[in-house]
Amino acid sequence: MLNLERRTKILELLERHGQVAVMDLSRRFKTSEVTIRNDLKDLHQHGLVRRAHGGAVKVATVSIDPSLKIKAELHADEKRRIGAAAAALINDGESIILDSGTTTQQIARQIKHKKDLKVITNGLNIAMELFGVKDIQLILLGGVVRQNSLSAVGHFAEDMLGQLSADKLFLAVDACDVEFGLSTPNVEESQVNQAMARIASEKILVADSSKFGKRSLSRIVPLTEIDTIITDRALPLETQTELRSRDVELILV
Repeated sequence: MLNLERRTKILELLERHGQVAVMDLSRRFKTSEVTIRNDLKDLHQHGLVRRAHGGAVKVATVSIDPSLKIKAELHADEKRRIGAAAAALINDGESIILDSGTTTQQIARQIKHKKDLKVITNGLNIAMELFGVKDIQLILLGGVVRQNSLSAVGHFAEDMLGQLSADKLFLAVDACDVEFGLSTPNVEESQVNQAMARIASEKILVADSSKFGKRSLSRIVPLTEIDTIITDRALPLETQTELRSRDVELILV
């Protein structure tokens, strides 16, 4: 097993259980405890876990922006289901915004049969997914490209958005807290997301359940601005109840 694959699976275990032990991980992955400690040390240095005696615990505050390669491996099945549910909400002839991200890339993969669709995006991964697809007009925002997220940010992207309008925005985020709202570690990313939200008639959050109950540095929008949330069924019942009490349509897949 490659280091990246093993470390991704460690992060998934942390999301499910809240903590992991070196001894248990060594048995699970059939590797030495020294290797596991090195894995945890690397994840700790990247801010993805917090080291604890004999293992590690998950970090509730999102302060690091992992690369798309790592994000794509996390909760991949959930993201595919979320992408399919989101695609079902898109009608022929609509104009939509797809934020950069791996969940929104799943949406892009499942809308290629749509007719007369206009797709606005700041994500190079989204653009490459839809490039050349018949009946989809692709509008790629300009700006400074962030290496981790492959997204264009800055005033060029924001200025372009100011000249456009959209029926629906599909927003993927790093963190969603009921009180704080949607947030991300990168300030420039949040500013582009805010500009997207300003021009969209309907705002839809697409995020797997691991993103909830967390806060990050820069708030994008409060929860009151979100019309619909699409997430997976692992979302805690108390969080589901709280979201529904705030008049948010909740779709569980």
